[in-house]
Amino acid sequence: MIIDAHTHLWLSQDTVVNGQPIRQLTPNRSRSLFFGEERQMLPPFMTDGVNSAERLISNMDYARVGAAVVTQEFIDGLQNDYLAEVQRRYPDRLFCFAMPDFRLEGYYEAGRRLLEEAGFRGIKVPAARLIGQDWRVQLNDPEMIRLFRLMEQREDILHVELADGATQVEELREVIQTCPRLRVVIGHFGMVTRPDWMQQIRLARYPNVYVESGGITWLFNDEFYPFPSAVRAIREAADSVGIQKLMWGSDYPRTITAITYRMSYDFLLRSQLLTPEEQAQFLGENARQLYGFKKLPDLPYIKNMSE
Repeated sequence: MIIDAHTHLWLSQDTVVNGQPIRQLTPNRSRSLFFGEERQMLPPFMTDGVNSAERLISNMDYARVGAAVVTQEFIDGLQNDYLAEVQRRYPDRLFCFAMPDFRLEGYYEAGRRLLEEAGFRGIKVPAARLIGQDWRVQLNDPEMIRLFRLMEQREDILHVELADGATQVEELREVIQTCPRLRVVIGHFGMVTRPDWMQQIRLARYPNVYVESGGITWLFNDEFYPFPSAVRAIREAADSVGIQKLMWGSDYPRTITAITYRMSYDFLLRSQLLTPEEQAQFLGENARQLYGFKKLPDLPYIKNMSE
């Protein structure tokens, strides 16, 4: 049983972050203008630029991934309308996070509507994107706390990605202490290749705080497959907070421009640093319990034509 705790979906990319445009390029719409640079945002065969739920599920079936969590990021643009539809269509395979625009006034009301009216069961806060040159939205801002208290009452899940190191650790700690029953997931494995990354990981010592590894193959991209330093980092985090607090995530589709979807997790199966029991917890069981996945499909191995 394998569950991906960090994926992304969009039908098109056309947004602005910190005054910089991010949009798909033609004719090859698998590439994007990203903060002034041309980047391969999708695998090159996705020439229409569509990163759909159906394509994700096809990749999941091929790689034998039973379920996935869909998060959001400002660089993809707000995807709430599409993800609400995806959540209704694939409730047994996908858990989708909503994301109000925290850069605008009144984000509490927008978040409330996404939860109570659109039917989402979690909210994503891209906290690292909430720090500008002359502005900042803090995680312990009263409006944020009001939203988190609502989520705590509803038993929703908060997904948050912090700026490098300890920049926002104390803000999130105040949220955790103020809303002790709120389930919190920290993304990108605490930005593991940056200094002081363990300060983020150690927040998972609180009872309702978890960490997922989305993007860990990107963060260790210079080392490349089979990412031995990534496995050592997972071992270090598990020794610090317990393997039951950690979950695998791929950061699909961006990471599969460099490696295959299966490669984004099978490097862990090939390592001896995690026991089979720890591998099972990290790759699926912890996410199944947190997100409540129940009806996972039976995904037998299908041989490739090249075998």
